Amino acid sequence: MITSTANDKVKQLIKWQKKRKARDEDGVFLVEGIRMFAEAPREQVREIYVSQGFYERKCAERNLDGWGMKLNILSDSVFGHVSDTKSPQGVLAVLNQSRYSMEQILGRKEEESSQPLLVVLDNLQDPGNLGTILRAGEAAGVTGVILSKDCVDIYNPKVIRSTMGSIYRMPFVYVDDLPKTVQMLNEAGVGTYAAHLEGKNSYEAEDYRKGTAFLIGNEGNGLSSEVADSAGTYIRIPMCGQVESLNAAMAATVLLFEAARQRRS
Repeated sequence: MITSTANDKVKQLIKWQKKRKARDEDGVFLVEGIRMFAEAPREQVREIYVSQGFYERKCAERNLDGWGMKLNILSDSVFGHVSDTKSPQGVLAVLNQSRYSMEQILGRKEEESSQPLLVVLDNLQDPGNLGTILRAGEAAGVTGVILSKDCVDIYNPKVIRSTMGSIYRMPFVYVDDLPKTVQMLNEAGVGTYAAHLEGKNSYEAEDYRKGTAFLIGNEGNGLSSEVADSAGTYIRIPMCGQVESLNAAMAATVLLFEAARQRRS
């Protein structure tokens, strides 16, 4: 059992929790909690850590020892030190990061009837928003998420928790030049729709049964002019009262489920 916060493994876990550079250099990310652990793809799991209390209460009934992986047991106080949550559930895993190509984002080409449904994110900064968009995207049938290089890290622990497991199943790519990528989507026949306050068309008036990409901007400033100008169409979500706009995750969810509704019709 590891009982000291000075232990090298503990120091490494803390570094991975706090620093994107360390996660990216080692190609890992961390997940916490029973549900996130249970859904984790076994082939990606590199290490498993449990608290002493969890080990004594839960490991036998959950058969964790039967995985053929060594369990690293931390004292309850040390586990609380490495956890990113206020009330740790007592289980944490280190996973290998996933890598996706633009071809995967656009969907499998062998399925001729398949039309990509994409979310394109411009400088999104809030971890909760990104995690919620991934979760809503999976529920709505999104084929992939494209992020500008200045978006929040998708492997940020707060993003991971907000995805509720969708991080394991939602393909994504970061791109260096987002306007250029949107232009590539236009040339590939994918309809690109900028959620924008200047949109003249209501989002409900468009046809999303074809290849579709929704462009969602920064929480405070919306889409940059360069990204918005690269879109084929500006759309808006009509508002009642004095509300001018929705939270980025809420707006994305409204748009994605309208596309999902149309595709079911």
